[in-house]
Amino acid sequence: MNRDLKELEQKTGYEFKDRGLLRRAMIHSSYANEHHMEKKECNERMEFLGDAVLELACSDFLYRQYEDMPEGEMTKLRASIVCEPTLAYCAEELRLGEYLLLGKGEEITGGRSRNSIVSDAMEALIGAIYLDGGFASAKEFIYRFILNDMEHKRLFYDSKTILQEIVQSEGDRPLGYEMLGETGPDHNKQFEVRVMIGDQEMGRGTGRSKKAAEAMAAYRAILKLREM
Repeated sequence: MNRDLKELEQKTGYEFKDRGLLRRAMIHSSYANEHHMEKKECNERMEFLGDAVLELACSDFLYRQYEDMPEGEMTKLRASIVCEPTLAYCAEELRLGEYLLLGKGEEITGGRSRNSIVSDAMEALIGAIYLDGGFASAKEFIYRFILNDMEHKRLFYDSKTILQEIVQSEGDRPLGYEMLGETGPDHNKQFEVRVMIGDQEMGRGTGRSKKAAEAMAAYRAILKLREM
């Protein structure tokens, strides 16, 4: 059951003049199909628009924030920020999945926590704010929920690469990832992984894919190493 959209509006910090735009941003295509709505009434067009707004805001941020960063590095960092797993990670602060309007099939198969659906909804939400309040309002939202705390976000985006560089710089201890288990049905699996440096466990992570679980484990290992 989706939660009150007024509550979501309050979380975003943006007050919609047309709350219908917010509702449309939360309508997944499965819900639209199930309720015999027109294709244009789901959030896919808003997602398309929000994706472009996000890319522009992110490009502007990186250009101004990192004056000495070469174009190639900015392109790589932007791609890591606007990709599916990291948008879904950012959406967790809003608990965005709880506000989605899903068809029964998607509801049953865990659509509210599926990265692809939640990340698309995040882009649709950006599109809705842009349509309602213009680029400045959308940019403020993006800065608050996606480009905030960039130091830790960059650790999360590139955690496996950063961890590998840290380990290599400190000696020749082997770095490896071990699968601890998986739970749930095939359509909604959760994987648990631990990262080992030598014979020492440094972090555990869970995710809907092995790759996502490894990234979370690496991120936690980096935080642990920084505390040592």
